[in-house]
Amino acid sequence: MEATISNLKLGAFHTLSSNLSPPFSLRFSLTFPETSRKKSTTLRQTSSSSISHIPLRVSANSQAAPASTQATKVSSIPPEMKAWVYGEYGGVDVLKFDEKVSVPEVTEDQVLIKVVAAALNPVDAKRRQGKFKATDSALPTVPGYDVAGVVVKVGSQVKELKEGDEVYGDINEKALEGPKQFGTLAEYTAVEEKLLALKPKNLDFVQAAALPLAIETAYEGLERTGFSAGKSILVLNGSGGVGSLVIQLAKHVFGASKVAATSSTRNLEKLKSLGADLAIDYTKENFEALPEKFDVVYDAIGQCDRAVKAVKEGGSVVALTGAVTPPGFRFVLTSNGEVLKKLNPYLESGKIKPVIDPKGPFPFSKVAEAFSYIETNRATGKVVIHPIP
Repeated sequence: MEATISNLKLGAFHTLSSNLSPPFSLRFSLTFPETSRKKSTTLRQTSSSSISHIPLRVSANSQAAPASTQATKVSSIPPEMKAWVYGEYGGVDVLKFDEKVSVPEVTEDQVLIKVVAAALNPVDAKRRQGKFKATDSALPTVPGYDVAGVVVKVGSQVKELKEGDEVYGDINEKALEGPKQFGTLAEYTAVEEKLLALKPKNLDFVQAAALPLAIETAYEGLERTGFSAGKSILVLNGSGGVGSLVIQLAKHVFGASKVAATSSTRNLEKLKSLGADLAIDYTKENFEALPEKFDVVYDAIGQCDRAVKAVKEGGSVVALTGAVTPPGFRFVLTSNGEVLKKLNPYLESGKIKPVIDPKGPFPFSKVAEAFSYIETNRATGKVVIHPIP
């Protein structure tokens, strides 16, 4: 018997359990997607473009269940989940809460995650606004890049992760090129193993969710500038999600000789606590007028035209947003779980700390409000969504 899914909706789900002979359980039937799931659901796309299998997220309590109980979770994965969805590009008002979104399938190299916490990034808002719709995946979309959660199912080619593992990561390998249709603002998401890492043992799910896209962006930007021990750096918007991590990485991982950073008056002490040697109040000082110039300027706010005036001759300016003024350059993040694995020891030692906006975490019911807040560009650190049902 076949039920049809349209616009991510699941019309009916037949467990087939009533047709099984006594020795066979429902759990047994679900271990064979070719026979059970195929008979129960067929996905009809709303767009002519094909859509790849997408990562699933599932919510959990702040502590994962023991591995012995996690192993039984596969049989209880529901056919539908709660998620935030938009079917058209636009403002925050296009976001809709939906309780009947179909749980994504996992491909052989993916794991299914029960989402415990997710985080918002500026790219989430730009994507929803249609800023890169030419390379976006098909609508409707479940937004979200960052995730922290528990593995509840693994694909046949997954080599290291297992059910019950607590993981975190940025689920979209290419931020602007075909990001997954099913993101992290849902109960489940499906993610390639290579994009994930085990959650640092000392961090809870909220803290872990605040890290992936931002810390990978901070790290890759520093790598691309050739930053190394003994060099100086100026970070614009040092209190933001990326900037707060650039400060810490430059100081504690790369060995910067001097770290300067800008913020508003209220965040100056925060900059110093993160490791900034010089905290600059942008409401009172023009950083480009400083007599001292820097080997690298990391522009995380969109002021490249000013940033290039603060760099030494032969230095580098990396710009994350806004117009790029030579010699500044821009890059698009490539998500990579290996970077997270490399940085996990610094996180577990406490040298690098996630910075979470004090207004959060926002509950799952307040995702629209969280989007509105991040779009004010006034967030300190990351905006996190937790708990997720």
